[in-house]
Amino acid sequence: MTAKTSKEPKKTTRKAKSTNKLKFPKETYIKWYKDMLLMRKFEEKAGQLYIQQKFGGFCHLYIGQEAVVAGTVSGSKPTDLHMTAYRDHAHPIGLGTDVRKLMAELYGRKTGVSKGKGGSMHFFDKEKNFLGGHGIVGAQIPMGAGVAFAEKYKGTDNVVFVSFGDGAARQGALHETFNMAMLWKIPAIFIVENNNYAMGTSVERTTNVMDLSKLGSSYEMPSYTVNGMSPEEVHDAVQMAAERARKGEGPTLLDIRTYRYKGHSMSDPQKYRTKEEVKEYQSKDPIEHCLKVIKDNKFLKEEEIKEIQDWVNNEVMEAIEFAENSEYPAPEELYEDVYKTEDYPFIKEY
Repeated sequence: MTAKTSKEPKKTTRKAKSTNKLKFPKETYIKWYKDMLLMRKFEEKAGQLYIQQKFGGFCHLYIGQEAVVAGTVSGSKPTDLHMTAYRDHAHPIGLGTDVRKLMAELYGRKTGVSKGKGGSMHFFDKEKNFLGGHGIVGAQIPMGAGVAFAEKYKGTDNVVFVSFGDGAARQGALHETFNMAMLWKIPAIFIVENNNYAMGTSVERTTNVMDLSKLGSSYEMPSYTVNGMSPEEVHDAVQMAAERARKGEGPTLLDIRTYRYKGHSMSDPQKYRTKEEVKEYQSKDPIEHCLKVIKDNKFLKEEEIKEIQDWVNNEVMEAIEFAENSEYPAPEELYEDVYKTEDYPFIKEY
């Protein structure tokens, strides 16, 4: 992508630069392939298990959007923090959370990442700096800004990545957050996982501003559009934005254009889009792209690729076995983890 240049007054909305010509080493492509394949296979199996009624609640799959997480993780540091919405399965996988604990959480078992109390929409892993999937649309935007303010207050050089969908971009809290974020120059990267549809409603039907990167313009927040089907371009944009934040230059908005192959949730009949549209985006699949790069450059032999695929499949099957053999939380655990202070006045009766 190339940056827009003009003799007109400087605009904050532009495309993120990418000088990528296979500048990434083979280790990066192999990791991207391995991580994205694990995300994909985990969710494909989760979708099957949901249909089999192995677990209930809501289930929102990230299939097709994996490059956003892969590029964000590779472009950030292990000490950085991440928050997202309820389409949250892939994020902790990319950060290295054990898929066994994630599957157990789907099953509502006490060995899950949220002790079986959160389910699909509320994964959380403090050890991996994943501060949760959040069920309230757009809630993570001001919350993420608060976490970023705390990091600045503590004097760290950590960056907070706040991901949300194109539908959440219409929340009023976004504008309040952007104003304060720029005023205080907090180290936050706001990522719009723009998959074209807010539930079943296209972007063009919900806003007069089709280019969502322009949302940062009113606050002079540096804003970019990014090809979300390319882990290379996501990595470049994330790394660039993170460097700004670490230097104390404040937040960045990334409008990452991606696509989900499945419906908004498992109950979505997807009547708002055509099969041809889905196939068009599937032809740009980031996992197949990485696999092609690996094969074209002879980074791995066929048997080595097969080993990765077998490992991924085995991880998913072991995750299912782990979940199904784990216990449910005891009823009294309902009152645990509600308040940080154990003897908080409102729960003393218990």
